[in-house]
Amino acid sequence: MLPGGEPPHGAARPAQPAPPGPPAPSRPALPGPGLVNVANALTVLRLVLVPVFVACLLAGGTGWRVAAFVVFAVASVTDLLDGRLARSRGLITDFGKIADPIADKALTGAALVTLSALGELAWWVTVVILAREISVTLLRFWVIRRGVIAASRGGKLKTLLQVVAIALYVLPGPPAAVREVVMAAAVAVTVVTGIDYGVRAVRLHRRPPAGAGAAP
Repeated sequence: MLPGGEPPHGAARPAQPAPPGPPAPSRPALPGPGLVNVANALTVLRLVLVPVFVACLLAGGTGWRVAAFVVFAVASVTDLLDGRLARSRGLITDFGKIADPIADKALTGAALVTLSALGELAWWVTVVILAREISVTLLRFWVIRRGVIAASRGGKLKTLLQVVAIALYVLPGPPAAVREVVMAAAVAVTVVTGIDYGVRAVRLHRRPPAGAGAAP
């Protein structure tokens, strides 16, 4: 090293730091799904079909009962489609999270209450099923800060049995014994899955809220 800090001729000079360049442009956050989408539209359609279904069921006569069955079937299919579309296409919205279960309970509840009011279904069946559905909805809000309890196979079986049982009561023709057996199975699975959901909700509620204890 020569006086003045200059390296001798031919010696490698120390690497100089590169001048700072402009900061890398940050990527804009992708917008979330809009409120108006096909999944939410199906949910709204299901809500709209509820009073139509009740009106057809109360009208009486074979033709109106068949019409009520068709409306109920269409509404039940929308329940199957809107969730799948929301998950597969990234269309999950806050509106859908709230409106979808409300639409499900409205359709099932309206069918059960109307059938009981017509004297075709025992009121205790309606009370048991609706009490379970309302309780599970309240439990969802109770643990919402801790997380979401995933739907179990039993819950899916419960929904299927309820839909089939109600359809058998709405559609004229099926033997009474068949209707009663399927509805009894639906009630049994409804109660068992309700108890299971309650146990899982209590376990989840014991956990700290999401984000608790994280560094600010």
